[in-house]
Amino acid sequence: MIFGNDRNQLRKAYHDAWTRFQQGLPLQPLEQQIVTVIQEHPEYQKQISNLLTDFFPESGQTNPFLHMGMHLALREQVATNRPIGITMCFRSLTKKMGSPHEAEHQMMECLGEALWTAQQNAIAPDEQAYLDCLKKLSQTR
Repeated sequence: MIFGNDRNQLRKAYHDAWTRFQQGLPLQPLEQQIVTVIQEHPEYQKQISNLLTDFFPESGQTNPFLHMGMHLALREQVATNRPIGITMCFRSLTKKMGSPHEAEHQMMECLGEALWTAQQNAIAPDEQAYLDCLKKLSQTR
C-alpha cells in the first residue's frame, strides 16, 4: 500500500497534494499522480478537505478517496503489468471505451470484486480470478 492502512494518513496525502498544487508549489512524483486523478474528478475536488467524513454506499454515496485510490492502484498495476496480462486488458478496454479513464472505471468493477472477496475470506486477492474478470470485461464490452 502506498500510505499504509491509516485512513486519515491516506486522506491527508490527497489533501496535502491538492493544496500544494493549488498553491503552485513543487510536487513529488506521487503527489503529481494524486493531483492528476483529482483533476480528472472535478466532482470530488471540494470533498478533498473532508478528511473525517464517512461515505455510505448504502445511501448512494461514493467515497471519493476510495474511487481515486482505485485509479492510482490500476495505473500502478498497468505500469508494472501485474498481474501479468493486465496491460493488454487495459489497452483493449481503452480502445473499446475510447479513453483510459473510462477503461479504468470499468476495471474498477473487477478490482473491487477481487478486494471485497479477499477481505470477506481474510485471504490475499486471487490475481488469476481478477485477471480473468478483466479479460472477460475487455472481450465482452
